[in-house]
Amino acid sequence: MKKINIFLAVLIITSAVSCKKFLQEDAYDFVSPDNFYKSEGDANAALNGVYSIMQLQQYYGRTVWILNDLTGDQMSVGAPQTNRPELYSQTYTSTNGEISNWWNNSYVLINRANDVIRNVENSTLPAPAKNNILGNARFLRALAHFDMLRSFGDVPLLLTPTQASDDVRVPRTPVAAVYRQVIEDLVFAEANCLSEAQIPSASKGRASSGAASALLAKVYLSRAASPAAEGTDNQNALAACNKVIAAGPSVYTLLPFADVFDPDKKSANREEIFAVQFGLPPNTGNITPRMHLPRSVAPFDGNEAFFVENAFARSYAANDLRRSVTIAAVPSTSNFYYRKFTDPQRQGNNARNNWVILRFADVLLMQSEAANQINPGDAGKFTGINLVRARAGLTPLSLATTPGKDDFITALVDERGWEFAAEGQRRYDLLRLGRMKQQQLKLHNITLDDKYLLMPVPETERTLNPNLTQNPGF
Repeated sequence: MKKINIFLAVLIITSAVSCKKFLQEDAYDFVSPDNFYKSEGDANAALNGVYSIMQLQQYYGRTVWILNDLTGDQMSVGAPQTNRPELYSQTYTSTNGEISNWWNNSYVLINRANDVIRNVENSTLPAPAKNNILGNARFLRALAHFDMLRSFGDVPLLLTPTQASDDVRVPRTPVAAVYRQVIEDLVFAEANCLSEAQIPSASKGRASSGAASALLAKVYLSRAASPAAEGTDNQNALAACNKVIAAGPSVYTLLPFADVFDPDKKSANREEIFAVQFGLPPNTGNITPRMHLPRSVAPFDGNEAFFVENAFARSYAANDLRRSVTIAAVPSTSNFYYRKFTDPQRQGNNARNNWVILRFADVLLMQSEAANQINPGDAGKFTGINLVRARAGLTPLSLATTPGKDDFITALVDERGWEFAAEGQRRYDLLRLGRMKQQQLKLHNITLDDKYLLMPVPETERTLNPNLTQNPGF
């Protein structure tokens, strides 16, 4: 997903989550099955409405990394505001606003995707266009349900759209059943989305078959580490990674690390597999750079809302080429800031930087992760991780330097930290790799209560829907 023009398209759904009933949106301003979905253009406009929700600051425009990096071990609060300090200190509750944002907007996306799926399935569109649109909608539905699984555990599984007139009080669905649906949706998307090369320029940024394969790999690895694990999960994850890698460097490849985040080079970014697209006004811009950048370094005009954990800043090897791209010192202080998100053309809160959800380095590291889970003694498991390390200027790992399965996980936790710092992945990585409590003890000198391995269901949602149970301890 490289340069979708969703900010130029007609956004057909403008309402936010209704505060009237659980899991509902206000009725569409002018859209109904009777007056829409009459052409491929209609269906594509509706699909753009699904994608548009991801640009919200309260979703993938900001909340994704506030939740998943502040509760990790690499980011600290600079300018405290409501909700953020308690995420950083692992004292959050069911009234935390950022947690509510994540829940609410995930279900807005799911509801919009369900509307597209229902109406396009019932349409007379030509089969290739129809299947590609359905593949995209099901990819997005899978991504949102997967985010909810990793954040909350059991969550409502929504497969049909709801309107303001509906009284929907859906109970939580067991993790295993939600995982099965996520995988079913992604297998469909893998088979029906266009390949990266087939996506026309006017639709760049849509999910590709390669994006579906990459996300499938992460889903399988995550399920393998969950109580819903199935015996073939790691093998399936490895197979999905290998599909993406087999596409070849003309489709996906590692770039010089600085180029991955350079907004001037994003149109040709072959490391980016799937990302939320941003641009300068009148398009929707990305606020993330301004939140990280310092106030005192012209022309950044940042607000220093977050800093790099000093312990993490010191963890990079001196020769790691990623360090100078990722972080820099705040002048006249002992703090560091994340500089990987910069845009010399930024206008206030609006920057061009895409928010990358899947990139090729992730696939290579997942390949190694899956191989280690299948056979810790397989020297081939180092192939992916060593390609990432070579790009960073680091020496390769081997069975001699990293002999055991647990040794490899330690190396992988570190490698993913240096590679994906501040990219909204850290919490999920630590949970999947079984290192959340260990890293919190190291960073905060606290023994993390088990209840914080899940987020609490927002209290506002439980008030609206008495069928929603709460996670233990909250």
